[in-house]
Amino acid sequence: MVVALTTFLTSFPRRAALAAIMVASLGGCSTLDSINPWSDSSDEPALKEDPSKLPVEELYNRGVDALNRKNYSVAVKQFDLVEQNHPYSSWAVNAQLMQGYAEYLNAHYTDAIGVLDRFIQLHPAHRDIAYAYYLRALCYYEQIADIHRDQKGTQEALGALQDVVNRFPDSAYARDARLKIDLARDHLAGKELEVGRFYQQQRLYTAAIGRFQRVVDDFQTTNHVPEALHRLTEIYLQLGLVDQARKTAAVLGHNYPGSEWYQDSYNDLVGSGQVTGTEAGATPARPQPGAAGSIF
Repeated sequence: MVVALTTFLTSFPRRAALAAIMVASLGGCSTLDSINPWSDSSDEPALKEDPSKLPVEELYNRGVDALNRKNYSVAVKQFDLVEQNHPYSSWAVNAQLMQGYAEYLNAHYTDAIGVLDRFIQLHPAHRDIAYAYYLRALCYYEQIADIHRDQKGTQEALGALQDVVNRFPDSAYARDARLKIDLARDHLAGKELEVGRFYQQQRLYTAAIGRFQRVVDDFQTTNHVPEALHRLTEIYLQLGLVDQARKTAAVLGHNYPGSEWYQDSYNDLVGSGQVTGTEAGATPARPQPGAAGSIF
């Protein structure tokens, strides 16, 4: 979800139209088709005019109208024409940022990042520089792949999101970035678990332990820690490392006493004869941490 531009919207014509775009991106509202001055859906006739003979306001406003119509490729071209034909105007600076926004909406994330990197480099003191950093981070975030694929993009997204938090800690952008950082970290932890499970299935226990331990050590706030602790308990039992298995299961039971992963670890210890008691689920009263028959 994109946090809307604030002061940027109040500085140029068609601000109401642009505000509608940003609101639409937040709440899924329909765009205002009635304000589009073009009669055909492609909008190509307007692009065939000589842009050097058009006022900068007209070029810029056509880009805004194209965004309203969700003609993002046309919007990119119009904002680029503002830069090409009026490079020293204040309109050109804002057109560059809007071009990055249009590329983002068009899911051209690599192109958007290129535009935004240039904006950040050329205008580090711009009033909407925080938004530029945030939008750049979103471009990386939207490219996060599922856990079955390489997670380089997730690492890049984490770096870009953390940059927003570090530079603008009190902004609304930082608040949203923190939420996305948590989601990205959970994603990375899920990838570590997937690889660890593969190694465990292949009986590559040392490699599996390394992956599961990383989840426990580096991703402590994610939802994947209970399973990682359970997998470690399983492997230690398979290797005959009883003390390690008991200690790991104890950590699991202490921090996640109601977790299904603790129940599984407890049952594994009961089944291997390492603790005395009844398997979880066999009776209504399963021993709790610290109770008789527990692993503590």
